Amino acid sequence: MDLITRAVRGTQDVLPADSHRWQFVEETALTVAKDYGYREMRTPVFEHTALFERGVGEGSDIVQKEMYTFPDKGGRSLTLRPEGTAGTVRAFLEHGLHNDTLPLKVCYISPCYRYENPQAGRQREFHQFGVECFGTASPAADAEIIALGAAVLDTAGVRNVTLKLNSIGCPDCRAAYHAALKEYFTAHLDDMCPTCHDRLARSPMRILDCKSPVCGAIAAGAPVITEYLCDDCRAHFEEVKTLLAAADIEYELDPRLVRGLDYYTRTVFEFVSSDLGAQATVCGGGRYDGLCDELAGVHVPALGFGMGLERLLLILEKQGAPLPEPPRCELYLAPVGAAAVKACFALATQLRAQAVACDMDVAGKGLKAQMKYADKTCARYVCVVGDDELAKGTVTLKNMGTGETSELPLDDDFCDAVFRLTLDRELAQLADTLGNRPE
Repeated sequence: MDLITRAVRGTQDVLPADSHRWQFVEETALTVAKDYGYREMRTPVFEHTALFERGVGEGSDIVQKEMYTFPDKGGRSLTLRPEGTAGTVRAFLEHGLHNDTLPLKVCYISPCYRYENPQAGRQREFHQFGVECFGTASPAADAEIIALGAAVLDTAGVRNVTLKLNSIGCPDCRAAYHAALKEYFTAHLDDMCPTCHDRLARSPMRILDCKSPVCGAIAAGAPVITEYLCDDCRAHFEEVKTLLAAADIEYELDPRLVRGLDYYTRTVFEFVSSDLGAQATVCGGGRYDGLCDELAGVHVPALGFGMGLERLLLILEKQGAPLPEPPRCELYLAPVGAAAVKACFALATQLRAQAVACDMDVAGKGLKAQMKYADKTCARYVCVVGDDELAKGTVTLKNMGTGETSELPLDDDFCDAVFRLTLDRELAQLADTLGNRPE
């Protein structure tokens, strides 16, 4: 196949047959976020490269190996967004939002780009739902944002996820912890992968996140951060756990959870699923109180998370979750003859203005072909309109599911009658859903 008619490796098309599934998870996430007081923010898909080098961390795998970086025609180094937080923080600072009423809660759905080996649930172009909360250092904000993530997963229908929780302390805590890690890992240096040799000098906590089985086995015996937390960080973490328990949000403590980005401080968390195999994390985040300082010298405590939509859809599929059906045409108008085309076009326009999904032939098909088309597109009702129907002023409405027919007057009340049919069906579906909802 010619390259011009083939998607770039690591990207995928969302076809019409699948787009409603994406719309479902996106609308679910944004609706839950709105209920928590989060408003949508949209930022550019590319930023100055320096933003990610300073924000994400020059020593991170993302910056060193995975970013799509290129010079523009003015010679500036730009990078396609590899994650959502840095760009959101940049917009927060650039527009002086730190001078507004705080805390500020924002959410977004963004495409992101990382040059990695494509894998299930993570392509080189992938999509994140993210939330960021600026301007509060309270542990209540940590607990709330974790609760928000749990609510999105629950509302979407995800089951059997585990919340893993840890605190990686503050820079003061980590100074002593880094020293302990360096001492421990130096004794095992000969057995560790070359990447971890570099990590040992620049960011020893990253070794705990190494995917090498050998480094993983070595890291299993390393000191844990929770033994080095200062009094403030320990008290903060205890309050987070207390609030989660008060909301009946279960968690597992994971003292080796560090996340993969340099900006995290204190609380870090992940929602993981055994249904995703090695790529088990569907949502992860934490607190990053020093990032605004790092980028602009402005101290604004903040926290957030990112949720991979591809992974969310993958886990819903693997668990057989009841996703919504694709949207269907309520009424297909099948005109026969020039006069009928005009009449059907007027009727379709009126019905669509009343939010009734209506379709009609726009390709000049014969009646038989129109009926096949209506059946294939799963139209609920079909109405044939020809010279006889126009002369009589009545049409026959056929229920494509049951085969039942009914006669309707082709007058000013026709659209209202179709609208009532649609409304009655929607109310019946709602009653059925509420009736089957568990106590």
